[in-house]
Amino acid sequence: MTYQAYSDEELLVFLQNDSTKAFEEIYRRYWYKLFGIAYHQTGTREEAEELVHDLFEQLWNRRGQSAIRHLSTYLVVAIKHLTTNYIKSQITHRKYQEYLIMNELQHTLATDQAVQFTDLSKAVDEAMKKLPEKSVEIFKLSRFENQSVRDIAQRMNLTEKAVEYHITKSLKVLKEQLKAFHSDN
Repeated sequence: MTYQAYSDEELLVFLQNDSTKAFEEIYRRYWYKLFGIAYHQTGTREEAEELVHDLFEQLWNRRGQSAIRHLSTYLVVAIKHLTTNYIKSQITHRKYQEYLIMNELQHTLATDQAVQFTDLSKAVDEAMKKLPEKSVEIFKLSRFENQSVRDIAQRMNLTEKAVEYHITKSLKVLKEQLKAFHSDN
């Protein structure tokens, strides 16, 4: 008995009655058309073949439950639906991968910045050790506590020129000692 002569409607009846031969004929009739649709949408042979395989697997597994009237239309709509879902899942997967990459980059950047800050702090401390005590105290008041030259001069009973001298001297030493941390950006 050859199934090639049967119409789609007749093949569906045979399929609902568990005919593997009817299923094979439907597969032969529609595989290439469905593959073409899936390939056009996905752009890859492997994915298109997989989607068509999934569609035919679903058709066989649901053969007793389906109420298909127009086989060709059903199969075309089904493959388009499967392809669309596949593309959506790929987009979601890519977005998730991009999120993971960006998250890792941000974490790495934050870690790098923390390490650089720690290294810079240590270098500043080392540079400050090379300065006289009075210069360090004046520099800290000026740069870390944001006090004015006038306030520092009054507080330490110095002239404003002397305070400016200590700050300039401190900045010169720090600049020299921290050259490795200087960037053109």
